[in-house]
Amino acid sequence: MAVPAVLCSLAIGSALGLWAGYHGGRRESVAMRVADVILSFPSLLIAVVVLYVFSPSALNLVLILAVTRIPVYLRTARAEAAELRSRLFVDAARTFGTPSRMIIYRHVLPIALPTLLTVATLDFCFVMLTESSLSFLGIGIQPPDVSWGLMVAQGRQYLQTAWWITVLPGLAIVLTTVSATVLAAWARIATDPAQRWRLTLPKRRRPRSAPVPPEMIP
Repeated sequence: MAVPAVLCSLAIGSALGLWAGYHGGRRESVAMRVADVILSFPSLLIAVVVLYVFSPSALNLVLILAVTRIPVYLRTARAEAAELRSRLFVDAARTFGTPSRMIIYRHVLPIALPTLLTVATLDFCFVMLTESSLSFLGIGIQPPDVSWGLMVAQGRQYLQTAWWITVLPGLAIVLTTVSATVLAAWARIATDPAQRWRLTLPKRRRPRSAPVPPEMIP
């Protein structure tokens, strides 16, 4: 559930944020006000209300999580594009008559992509925990579908006799979130041309001592 929700919100939010940040003016103001309105409501509360009104299903859950997380990427992409639109290489491309969409795609997006990927990796943890919480409350994934949060909820009544039914899914959630956090740090370095050299550093070796000549041995 978390992967399609993050991918949808990343694609839509990044596209809108880069477009608004590059053009500026009224477009930027309108995009930011819409993002502020969505962020003013807690995403978990919106998901609870919408899923309670409509039937809880996997599709509805993905759509709700994707819509509520769009402002995160929109604000990040807008900040990156607003900072890059005054750079010399962007002015040079604009002077040569390059269309705006090509400038955003070829010059702005590659520089903003490392930050967006890092945010998406960290946001994956939040979306997964939100989905697990909703499934634990009974308004997320419904049987016979499987979810770690649903497994934790169903195993509560067997804690004293079969504790692993609840502990193992909870441990899987913890390990996945920790792994995603480590992956975010690696993705930030791997996708940033200015820091990619850190991954190719040779390992330091201890200097070998020079051999002692035979005549110096007592």
